Amino acid sequence: MAQSATRTAPINLRALDSQRSLIDRAASLLGKNRSDFMLEAACREAENVLLDQRLFQLDQANFKAFNQALDAPVKDNPALRKLMNKKAPWE
Repeated sequence: MAQSATRTAPINLRALDSQRSLIDRAASLLGKNRSDFMLEAACREAENVLLDQRLFQLDQANFKAFNQALDAPVKDNPALRKLMNKKAPWE
C-alpha cells in the first residue's frame, strides 16, 4: 500500500494484550509497524466485504446496459478453452 498522503483520520480501538502481541508478531514478520499492518488488513477485509455484495442497484440506463452485456454472445477465448480442457493437477 503506497502512501503518498498524510494520514489525518484517527482510528482508535482497544485490544487484549494477547491480540496486540499476535498483531505485533505478524507485523514484524512483514517488516511493518502495527499501525500499517492493521490498516492494510482492515482495508483489505473491507474491500472483500464490499466486493462480496450480491445486491447492487442500477438506474434504468445502466440496468439496460448491464442486461445487454449479459445477453451478448460469448466471444471465443482460446486460452480459456485450453484451460478448461486441461486436466486439473489433483486429478
